[in-house]
Amino acid sequence: MMDVKKIREDFPIYQNEPALVYLDSAASALKVKPVIEAIDHYYETLGVNVHRGTYDLTYEATELYEKARQKVAAFIHAETDEIIFTRGTTSSLNTIALAYRDLLKPGDEIITSELEHHSSLLPWMMAAQKTKAELKYIPLTKTGRITVESFKKVLTDRTKIVAITYISNVLGYQTPIKEIIALAHEKGAIVILDAAQAASHIAIDVKDLNVDYLAFSGHKMFGPTGIGVLYGKKALLNQLEPVEYGGEMADQVFQTHATWKETPIKFEAGTPIISGAIGLAAAVDYIQTHNLEQMQAYTLKLRDKIVNDLKAIEGITIYNPDAEIATITFNVDGVHPHDIATFLDQDKISVRAGHHCAQLVSHFLNVQSTLRVSLHIYNDERDGNLLVESIRRAVAFFSGFTKESL
Repeated sequence: MMDVKKIREDFPIYQNEPALVYLDSAASALKVKPVIEAIDHYYETLGVNVHRGTYDLTYEATELYEKARQKVAAFIHAETDEIIFTRGTTSSLNTIALAYRDLLKPGDEIITSELEHHSSLLPWMMAAQKTKAELKYIPLTKTGRITVESFKKVLTDRTKIVAITYISNVLGYQTPIKEIIALAHEKGAIVILDAAQAASHIAIDVKDLNVDYLAFSGHKMFGPTGIGVLYGKKALLNQLEPVEYGGEMADQVFQTHATWKETPIKFEAGTPIISGAIGLAAAVDYIQTHNLEQMQAYTLKLRDKIVNDLKAIEGITIYNPDAEIATITFNVDGVHPHDIATFLDQDKISVRAGHHCAQLVSHFLNVQSTLRVSLHIYNDERDGNLLVESIRRAVAFFSGFTKESL
């Protein structure tokens, strides 16, 4: 069991919003106090640039920034110089797609899936259009899962890129990625993994996975917005050209040509996200003070109770009762998800309604949008009970509206 009362003391928002029932962590997790303090420390005592200058403040700022890189690397079992700081998962995934545009040619194949967040799908859709490569989709099971067998159906000798989610942001399903990576590598393909939903729920070991590139965001793991991570195997990163040019990433600049600094600096043009990286390091520290397996077990147990309680309400369709993370995606028959979300908001219950930046999932489910409840360690059984009771009242309220009354 998690001591939720004690955990909530680590999240200042509960001091300002004691009645809050926050159930939208898949969109953005709440911010933990050490993260806020680390960012404040940087701005209050340093506030200067990194990798530049010869004075004490910049040395200290640079040390904090590079220590953040070391902590993130250790968190996912990478080498320090394989970690690039970006604006977020979206920025990371776009960086790789842009870098590979010059390496793809007509007839090459890019494999993805209908489970992808738009930031994992659209960069490769655009790359395929620009290069005349073929974009292929892994067939999903009836429940919306990716399997190794379905992946084999689309993998060919022409496959060059596999861009895929680690855990779906809508359905919470975990991809059997290690097996898929091994199969892709047999064909000489590169695998890019969207780990935005995985980073704060499951342990990630890029060496064990043997993944080529992996991306995640700070704000989904109790950290600040505006900071993300792009992991890449150093040998591969060294082969790529930067997609942004400017200060610090350049080594030698002449009138007709220039050379670049080594990875990862060559991919961090301009002033980096210094405070974000420092805040992300604090978030990593916080997560590592807890046991990820215990966190996962706790939230899944809470999820199971909520799912069972929701099943007792007539007219509710749950699309992913057996997801690998504590995400519940559902609809109320005959009621638009935004109407339910607005009703819940009157009870200070925050859930997500919409297509969750993954419209192909909605198409697969044959709906326009869904409701999504996503839990984390600051949620408790009371949150679940309040949610279920509010949904019961919402169902009763909207069932009172007939076509005649409208």
